[in-house]
Amino acid sequence: MSGNVDVTSPPAYADWKAPADDGEMLIWPNPSLLVEQTQANLVRLARIDFNLLGTALSQLRVEARAWVGHRQPGQPIIATGHQTELWHPGVWAKNAVIHAAAAAVGGRAYHFAVDTDSPKHLTLRWPGATLPITDDDRLATASWSGQLDAPSPAHIQSIRSRLHSAAADWGYDPEAFGLLESLQRLAMEQPRLSLALCNALHELDWELGLRYDAMVCSPIFESPAFLQYVSYILAHARRFAGDYNRSLRDYRSERGLVTQSRPMPDLFVSHEAIELPLWLDDLATGRRSRPSVFEMNGATILQLVSGEEIAFSPADDGADAAVRLGQFLAATAHRIAPRALTLTLFFRLFIADMFVHGIGGGRYDQVLDKLIYRHFGIVPPPFAVATATLLFPTAAGRERACVSCVASEGHQLRHATLGQDKTKFLAAIDAAPRASSERASLFAKMHTAIREHWPADHRLKDWEARLAEVRRQEQRDAVEFDRELFYGVQPRARLQKMIAAAARRLSPGSE
Repeated sequence: MSGNVDVTSPPAYADWKAPADDGEMLIWPNPSLLVEQTQANLVRLARIDFNLLGTALSQLRVEARAWVGHRQPGQPIIATGHQTELWHPGVWAKNAVIHAAAAAVGGRAYHFAVDTDSPKHLTLRWPGATLPITDDDRLATASWSGQLDAPSPAHIQSIRSRLHSAAADWGYDPEAFGLLESLQRLAMEQPRLSLALCNALHELDWELGLRYDAMVCSPIFESPAFLQYVSYILAHARRFAGDYNRSLRDYRSERGLVTQSRPMPDLFVSHEAIELPLWLDDLATGRRSRPSVFEMNGATILQLVSGEEIAFSPADDGADAAVRLGQFLAATAHRIAPRALTLTLFFRLFIADMFVHGIGGGRYDQVLDKLIYRHFGIVPPPFAVATATLLFPTAAGRERACVSCVASEGHQLRHATLGQDKTKFLAAIDAAPRASSERASLFAKMHTAIREHWPADHRLKDWEARLAEVRRQEQRDAVEFDRELFYGVQPRARLQKMIAAAARRLSPGSE
């Protein structure tokens, strides 16, 4: 356990919920505390002496930060990350927050684009259309998004044409046009979708006024600091897996969760094998596996399907182990990529001074906080949570269609067509024995009478027309009120208003 920090009780978390109203933003903790915690993390993390195969974590942190281009020890890094995809406004709001937080603390903002997760949310959607952003036919089958090719110029032109036709009725030009222009240019230089999309999104945000560095993650997983981090996990696989699983069990117990797969499954551990919290990617075949290791003579051995193997021991020199691991992976055309907790652990302990999550990531990191505390013996550095709601402009300021409300009106109108006869029917039904054939017969006669009177009642015809229209509106609302439409279908003014709101909330003295 490190002697440089005061180990206190675990942090308290809020019950985060996405804002219900259009244009609203969630920032947790409150902005003044977020700024204070960022500055405190900068000092605390620079002093952590936990040993990773002979190297203090604080030293590996210096190396990892330098590897991503940050060589100013006194300047905080505020970071976020997400899969390389077409972000919805709730995800995009994290970029507005890291931009504002970096300005508030004199820091530097980073967005890490995860290109090693399975592809998802790679369709450009607006009311009436859902179009894949690439014409790579592996979109539904690729093991990780970094395998996908960028779109062809013809495919981008097809999307642009469809969007132009749709936007003619919106009264504004969506920012997605700028993304498509950048993507078409970048695809010629960067043939992989993840890199081209990461840079196209960065260019779009830069035009909106956001300032942050954007990096895809896969090159980071070849860095010496990351490889030493992985070597440490391999050398201590049984202990790390045990702490990982106990942290998950504690989280489930506290929240009354009985499903063993929530929020993620335990690592498989037996006398023969230990599952790693990592992915093993075969770069030659494009296949991905969940690797396990086995123990022999005090060493932990990772063996590939082809038979090649590499061994690690707690007595290894970390720098040498990292070099050996890098050479082994390069020679066998493999890559080790982190899974959810080990990915964020690396960013929070080795690179960032404040990591900004969405709500889902924040819940995962409640497990990670337990793992950090249990395994490393340190108080986990506080993280932040941010999200926002920005509806499609035609939905802003109005209520969703309520089919049940109109249906209820129709029920009342149908029964009102009988006038006083309805009261007589109800009295007779109430007087008949329960569950009797007489009662059922009276009930059927009442509804027959309602149907006979219905055609003569013009109010019911008007109601049927309104019900049909509200059902059509409900279908339109399903998209227009969808929080997960790409943020680029918005007009520039609405996006910049949210950027300004984040900046106001995080400016000194705002709260």
